[in-house]
Amino acid sequence: MTALDIRLCSGSDLKGLGKVLDSIDLFPAEMLPELMSPFLGGDPADLWLTCLSEETLAALCFARAERLTQGTWNMLALGVDAGFQGRGIGAALVAALEEQLRARGARIVIVDTSSTGPYEMARTFYARNGYREEARIRDFWAEGDHKITFRKALR
Repeated sequence: MTALDIRLCSGSDLKGLGKVLDSIDLFPAEMLPELMSPFLGGDPADLWLTCLSEETLAALCFARAERLTQGTWNMLALGVDAGFQGRGIGAALVAALEEQLRARGARIVIVDTSSTGPYEMARTFYARNGYREEARIRDFWAEGDHKITFRKALR
C-alpha cells in the first residue's frame, strides 16, 4: 500500500475534497464549504480529517460531538474517492479519527447507515472495523429503508 498522509482538513482542501465527493455518492460537493465552515472556524465539536495518497486528496471523514452527551461522537461522513477504494484508506482514516477522538476524551462513536442493498458494503466495512449494530429504526429513511446505527466504544 502507498504511504498515506492523514491530517486535519484545511480550507485549501475544499477543491480537492469536492473532487472526492464528485466521484462518489455521499453528498453534493456544493454543500462542503458550508458543512466545513464551523470546523474551519475553530468549532471544537466538529472534526474533519482527510487522507492523501500519491499526493492526491483521496478521502474525507467528518465527525461531530453529540450535544447533551458526555463523550459521544457521531461519524456523519466517510468517503473514499472511487479511484482509491479498496486500498485500506477508509480503515486507516477511521482509525485516525478514533485516535483523535480518544485524545479529545470521547467514549463512543456512532454511525448511521441504511439497511438497503447499496449500503451492504458500508455495513460490512463498519463491522470489519469493530463497529457493532446497536439499533435499527424501521422505515426511517423511507418505506422499507431502515436506519441502522453502529456503535464502537473507544475506551
